Amino acid sequence: MGRKTIKRGPGKRQIEGKDFHLADEIRYIQRRAAEHDGCFVTVGPLALFSTETGDAWLLDAEDHLAVRLARDGDPDDVHFEETDTRFAIGWKGEYRIDGNAFVYIDRDTGRIVTILGYPVRRIAEWG
Repeated sequence: MGRKTIKRGPGKRQIEGKDFHLADEIRYIQRRAAEHDGCFVTVGPLALFSTETGDAWLLDAEDHLAVRLARDGDPDDVHFEETDTRFAIGWKGEYRIDGNAFVYIDRDTGRIVTILGYPVRRIAEWG
């Protein structure tokens, strides 16, 4: 995986790929959501963010994939597999940014959800 930058809050931290654990990052952002703390973390093509409303998401910029990690401070179940060199994520849908709105399209139901108040500018700049 190589050297990745994890950005948490105002600072940056360099970590080796072997030291990156997706499970740790998911738990971290779920804790931020439980505390209703807005946070944005990027790792390569992935972004994890939490909001002051207690929501949290994991996004893939390359394919615009998304999975909700928490809702109203309560963690959601997320399927992923991780080894020392790879990980696989059970993506549940896709996202797009439409003006000031975060739009999520659920793969299973086809349901489209439009959410205001998410860090859409930051998502757009990152992705």
